[in-house]
Amino acid sequence: MSDHSSYLAPGMRVEHPGQPEWGVGQVQSNIGGKITVNFPEAGKVVIDASRVMLMPVFDP
Repeated sequence: MSDHSSYLAPGMRVEHPGQPEWGVGQVQSNIGGKITVNFPEAGKVVIDASRVMLMPVFDP
């Protein structure tokens, strides 16, 4: 698993840098570098962490 994605845990909120129109998604799982995220505008998407670096979203 990529070091930059190893901290992503279920419940965390993230954005896909290449798909901002998908909105802020919630991590469902992170297994072996495959991260499942539920995005409001795209539904459930499995992302390969070796190819895409999801950006965490922190509430103020």
